[in-house]
Amino acid sequence: MTTSRTAPVRQIRDLSGLLDHASHVLATRMAAAFTELGITPRAYGVLFHALAAERTQIQLAELADLDKTTMVVTVDALEKAGLAERRPAAADRRARIVRVTEAGERAVERGTAIADRVHREVLESLPRDERAVLVAALSRLVGGGGALADPVGCERTVRRARRPRG
Repeated sequence: MTTSRTAPVRQIRDLSGLLDHASHVLATRMAAAFTELGITPRAYGVLFHALAAERTQIQLAELADLDKTTMVVTVDALEKAGLAERRPAAADRRARIVRVTEAGERAVERGTAIADRVHREVLESLPRDERAVLVAALSRLVGGGGALADPVGCERTVRRARRPRG
């Protein structure tokens, strides 16, 4: 015979669940919106960071929070689409700089408008007085010194969704 037990009552709202769900839904909205451009939000993020400054694939992978293999596949796709090209770095011929082509620059411009539109639509679903409060609070949490700025050490690997920042 099994006895049923009552689960403890949470005293504080489950931030992990809220943030995970919000992140997932926002990522799907962004991916759907970027289909009109024919690239992924990840590809946009790489192009965006490559356009901002001359950076190597390794530097771009770090900025876009991509592992090495995913970065190579992403740049391969960008090259195939004519949006970027690899060039040897002047300082280290083994390293590759990702240069954004003119078509890639246009994609970054359109992608920025798409990302801004999606973010605006999400924020506009809140009452006007709550929008700035949400952005400011999240910015403080993930900003330098915030409680969610840096991962803490953990014996178990904690996997996270890879997605572009910015």
